[in-house]
Amino acid sequence: MSNVNKLVGLTRYIMVLPSTRASLFGMVFSSFIIGCIVSLMEPADTDSILRSIFYGGSTGFLIFGLTSIMSGGLTQPLINSFNGRYMKMKQSMFLAFISMMIVGIIYILGSLATLVSSYNHNYTLDSLIFGTVIIFAFRTITLWGTSNINLLKSISAAMIQPALILSMLIVIVSLTSLTTNIGNFSFVALLFKIFIASLILMFAIYSFVTVLESPMRRNLGIGGLELLSLAIAHITEGSKAMETLFDDMGEPIDTLIGIISFKNDKGIKALFLTPYIHPGPIGNIGGGNMPTILANKFDTFTMVSHGPSTHDFNPVSSKELNKVEIIIKNALKNMNYSNSASKFYRVQNRNAKIGLQFFNHDLLMLATFAPRGFDDMDFGIGLAIANLAKAKCDAQNVMVVDCHNSFKEDGRILPGNKEVFELMGAVEKIKTPERDNGIKLGCAADLLENFSKDDGIGQSGIKVMVVQVGGQKTAYILLDSNNMVEGFREQIIGEVQKLGIDCGEVMTTDTHFVNTLSGGHNPVGGVKRHEIINYILNCTKKALNDLEDVSVASKVCNIEDLKTMGPTTATELVTTISSIIAVSRIFAPLVFLFAIISVFIWLFYWAF
Repeated sequence: MSNVNKLVGLTRYIMVLPSTRASLFGMVFSSFIIGCIVSLMEPADTDSILRSIFYGGSTGFLIFGLTSIMSGGLTQPLINSFNGRYMKMKQSMFLAFISMMIVGIIYILGSLATLVSSYNHNYTLDSLIFGTVIIFAFRTITLWGTSNINLLKSISAAMIQPALILSMLIVIVSLTSLTTNIGNFSFVALLFKIFIASLILMFAIYSFVTVLESPMRRNLGIGGLELLSLAIAHITEGSKAMETLFDDMGEPIDTLIGIISFKNDKGIKALFLTPYIHPGPIGNIGGGNMPTILANKFDTFTMVSHGPSTHDFNPVSSKELNKVEIIIKNALKNMNYSNSASKFYRVQNRNAKIGLQFFNHDLLMLATFAPRGFDDMDFGIGLAIANLAKAKCDAQNVMVVDCHNSFKEDGRILPGNKEVFELMGAVEKIKTPERDNGIKLGCAADLLENFSKDDGIGQSGIKVMVVQVGGQKTAYILLDSNNMVEGFREQIIGEVQKLGIDCGEVMTTDTHFVNTLSGGHNPVGGVKRHEIINYILNCTKKALNDLEDVSVASKVCNIEDLKTMGPTTATELVTTISSIIAVSRIFAPLVFLFAIISVFIWLFYWAF
């Protein structure tokens, strides 16, 4: 999980881009200022400062601003004509703006070097060439890495802006006396300088990408740049194209789903589902938003809790959830209902706590280590404690819920961890309680539309189910979140009990819909804690008012051939990407620093 968190954490470097209008304004304003600064560095003459500012600013706008705006307008349709990842105009304009600022700053530094240098040499032209070559390389690797097109197409689009800048320079020099701060130059010599400098940087870029992509292609058969492009498309645009890659990489597994159905006189009143499938990897990709997608497939109140599963069990696409829907609906056609249930109680062994409630001959187990932090429980562990519980209390169907309600980074529960034996010790303490005839159920939900994924709240908001057996009221509270801050669960339970609730448990769905922002986790309760508690209390009150007689039926069903990342592919993907990141931290600075130094020496010392 730590590696997954680190990979998702890379999204902190993916910013929300400004609008097209903002980038346009930035190019106009900044190019004028760049021209003014360079103009004021020229040797004093008879021109007034005001005229020098106007002349220099206008020249700066023509060379940098106008050409960059033209570049932004031309790059977007050209990239889209290559049928790669769709490029928006604001993305093209922002790239042009950043490129303009890079070359502009280098141009200013070159003019400053000319002004203060003790050598009788004009560095302004060389600095301008250096800047255009740098942005050519910058635009190439940016377009190649994000647009899902090949290198040659990326080069053709990347050269638009530097070519326009140099062309505008030549036109202005031909028509004006700009040579005062540029210096005289040969057109053939200029092209030769640019060609050699660009060749050095292109070789560096190609070497860098080839070295880093080879492990990905060798191990997984996909391109690293392609994966990067699709990941950015998902984070910035909500694209689900990355599922195509995952589908090619995935492997089928067999897993389980627990189904509890409550029925009143009108039909099914509520469903409590526990799929042993992980709601990941992020956003809307794969099963990232599974709790909401699955719940919305039913016309009744539906809670989708988190079953024992890790990132190995991430569905490769949201379409795989259609298989789960079919299995649930087929199971609901043939379930035996009863009005027999036990009261809710807990067993505890050291840090492991298990909440238990029998529905007829079936058992619901809610596992948690709160207030101690933990994270995903492995499928095999959930299966083991379910089978142990069956043997202990002769239950027909046992459903295990990983409450996922006290966040700890790197807190997965895997085979061999001491938490496994703590859970097994808790199961050994299970006793078969008496059943009462008569079950009442009340439900309520709030989508929390005033909250966002930044607050750790997914699209399903809050769902509360109150079960009354023999006068005991138990609240099952489910937040559509990826875990919760340590201690928040205990605070919620304490507040809910003031409403007359005897027992309760707070769970999260582990939705990864909230994880498209930077960081590999986003536990609820870090912000707006009191507001969330108030909404939970309101939902609980509504659920209490909704109490009515119901019957209940349970079943654990097999899910066959669900295509997931699988333990082998998931581990290999994370390991490969992690190794690429580790290598790039060393290789990238060395390669690009050597290339830039070589270009600098070529332009400023070796050439002519």
